[in-house]
Amino acid sequence: MSAPAGERVELAISGMTCASCANRIEKRLNKIDGVSATVNYATEKASIHPGTASTEVLIAAVEKAGYSAALPQPVEPDPTDLLRRRLLISTVLSVPVVLMAMIPALQFDNWQWLSLTLAAPVVVWAGWPFHVAAWTNLRHGAATMDTLVSVGTLAAFGWSLYALFFGTAGMQGMRHAFEFTVSRSDGSGNIYLEAAAGVTTFIIAGRYLEARSKRRAGAALRALLDMGAKDVSVLRDGREQLVPVDTLVVGDTFVVRPGEKVATDGVVADGTSALDVSLLTGESVPVEVAPGDAVVGATVNVGGRLVVTVTRVGSDTQLARMARLVEDAQNGKAQAQRLADRISGVFVPVVIGLAALTLVGWLLATGSWTAAFTAAVSVLIIACPCALGLATPTALMVGTGRGAQLGVLIKGPEVLESTRTIDTIVLDKTGTITTGVMTLVDVVPEGGATATDVRRFASAVENGSEHPVARAIVTDDPAPVEQFENVPGLGVRGTVDGHRVVVGRPQLHGGVLPVGAQRALDEAESAGRTAVVVGWDDEIRGVVVVSDTVKPTSARAVSELRALGLTPVMLTGDNERAARAIAAEVGIDEVIAGVLPHQKVDAVTELQRQGHVVAMVGDGVNDAAALATADLGLSMGTGTDVAIEASDLTLVRGDLRGAVDAVRLSRSTLRTIETNLFWAFAYNVAAIPVAAAGLLNPMFAGAAMALSSVFVVTNSLRLRRFRSVSRPASGLPAAAG
Repeated sequence: MSAPAGERVELAISGMTCASCANRIEKRLNKIDGVSATVNYATEKASIHPGTASTEVLIAAVEKAGYSAALPQPVEPDPTDLLRRRLLISTVLSVPVVLMAMIPALQFDNWQWLSLTLAAPVVVWAGWPFHVAAWTNLRHGAATMDTLVSVGTLAAFGWSLYALFFGTAGMQGMRHAFEFTVSRSDGSGNIYLEAAAGVTTFIIAGRYLEARSKRRAGAALRALLDMGAKDVSVLRDGREQLVPVDTLVVGDTFVVRPGEKVATDGVVADGTSALDVSLLTGESVPVEVAPGDAVVGATVNVGGRLVVTVTRVGSDTQLARMARLVEDAQNGKAQAQRLADRISGVFVPVVIGLAALTLVGWLLATGSWTAAFTAAVSVLIIACPCALGLATPTALMVGTGRGAQLGVLIKGPEVLESTRTIDTIVLDKTGTITTGVMTLVDVVPEGGATATDVRRFASAVENGSEHPVARAIVTDDPAPVEQFENVPGLGVRGTVDGHRVVVGRPQLHGGVLPVGAQRALDEAESAGRTAVVVGWDDEIRGVVVVSDTVKPTSARAVSELRALGLTPVMLTGDNERAARAIAAEVGIDEVIAGVLPHQKVDAVTELQRQGHVVAMVGDGVNDAAALATADLGLSMGTGTDVAIEASDLTLVRGDLRGAVDAVRLSRSTLRTIETNLFWAFAYNVAAIPVAAAGLLNPMFAGAAMALSSVFVVTNSLRLRRFRSVSRPASGLPAAAG
């Protein structure tokens, strides 16, 4: 069963317990000819471009590395269940062990044997996954963070067994105090059952919190996948049948009643209504739809009954594509994470070497096995770099998940790094800064006519045209027109109520206009608007002005982009004067006007040649090449599929402020990653010498190590509180991070 060339294969990996595990599996997979793979510890998945390798070969390679792999199942069990059970049992058993070791008053006669009875199940059963992983790694000639945990806890437990059975620790009446520092004594009188049980419990607690946090971090993706309808009323042979959504095929027709979700992407065949699209776009105002309008699955019908014809199903739907973009980003790895993985891959054997040196050094310096053993075990436990392995993937998961909730889809983690370096942002005019839809903005009457009459006659004649300008002029109830005639490139003519009406360019009227009409025409053109002249009965009666209006949020978005240190540049095919008018309205100083679609690439390339790091925002097919050329491409989700595929970030809402959110969120995620990595590195660097100096008890070392991982995950989860500039929380500032 070979995967098609170039088609990505995803495998669910089990048995990983740290980033070093992910690094080993990744190396094993990438050794196969033609295979390119990334393995993510946080999502427990491998994303693989298999080349000609079959899925069986890929799974076998993972198994040879000592882990398990399988194709993802539709419903996966909660991985925290087993960890929760292990944690509860080990906590109940280890707490008395720790308390007896810490409080001399609780050390009754033969308390040490009760400690052994309670600690043994914790070290052996609860810690079994660590020991299995360590043995598997050892058989493959590798050492991971589980090796540290296993060696450390088994060493403490083994020493305690020796002291109990062959030393003096098993004698009735044995007492010893719980101390941070190590005192010189005969090691045969000391037991470290509290360290073995306590460390195991602390580490399981950390793993449990990490697993639970990972599920919380991926909650946005699961919520996205759960947004769709489950059942649908399909029209077959004129009758409605309730069937599962996954049985729909393209061409089916289904019914959507008020309050129901649209089952899948389609086109309205019958009925008019309003759809609540806030789940997908964040827009609070319902969108009116009528026959011929496209609708998206998971939106909610808040109006009348609709009959919809299916155009997309399954993985082709917009909801599925959004989910795929989010998951792709979460499965990816930034350069910083690759560095962390490489470091963790060599970190373990180095730490084991340091522990051995610590043991030898203390023995040579003091001759005390107790001091030497305790310091060495502390080094093994404190150095476990679980926090290092979680630093990047958890932040990526939370950041991309929060982006999906805000309508910002991040295609890959490398995109996050691009947002830091960009200094220039190129904005396509039509559909990005402006609405992309012509709207009537003014009617200037002439020659004694009224504005109402000018609009009425113009609407009647333009109703026969499909031109965008005509659509902006036509009213809801146009008067009937007779003898309609379209004059290509100039305008239209027709008879309305017995009057011969002409609407179009001045040339269609003979080229000479009254002073008032000419002034209105000039003012409209200077403002970047389109004006058409209206006349009837061979006289000029007025000028109708239409325009692709600026989106109400564009000016604020440009201001916010400047505040982020970016220089906005408007790129358009319009003439210079019209472009300048729009640019001035939103506060853009630099304009590149009169460019053809292929010249947009040249414009971006020229800015890059000048030393700028360029981001571009666009929405059309003619923007696709430029989006791909830019250092960072942002596409409007309201744009074409080609533009969306060519971009790095997709802004689901047709609001330029989404670009502000995208840059802010990406930069916040990057800062979180760096904070996490700094903490993980600084923690290990600072703690190892302290442990080697004999200043840390192994149990406290284990607690500190586990808590460092919890800190990293908690710090990443702060990104869930990131707020959009367009939708600030009441009473709170709009920006966070």
